[in-house]
Amino acid sequence: QVQLVESGGGSVQAGGSLRLSCAASGFTSTSYRLAWFRQAPEKAREGVAAAYTAANSAFYGDSVKGRFTISRDNAKNTVYLDMTRLSPEDTAVYYCAAAPYPYAGSWSNPGGYAYWGKGTQVTISS
Repeated sequence: QVQLVESGGGSVQAGGSLRLSCAASGFTSTSYRLAWFRQAPEKAREGVAAAYTAANSAFYGDSVKGRFTISRDNAKNTVYLDMTRLSPEDTAVYYCAAAPYPYAGSWSNPGGYAYWGKGTQVTISS
């Protein structure tokens, strides 16, 4: 049974940092594209970052470039999202997602992911 479990969310003040973790089980993550999405109230789910294993490459949404870093520890089947210089606009529920190879569509399209975690809340106060 495939499971993605996020952790690390919480409340911090603007300018602060948080690290999110997503532990994957039930599959070998090395063959999957792993990503983070977020969804704020009354807004569409937004792609934050994605990491590919084979190319050892990462992609980021424009709103988080230079502030967020995605990384993966394949030995632990875990993907991380290091978030810095947080602002109230980053407040959202953050979801981990996994897409098996062959990957479908753009990394930022939620429809291309077969598995999702339940999400973790991130709240940034001004």
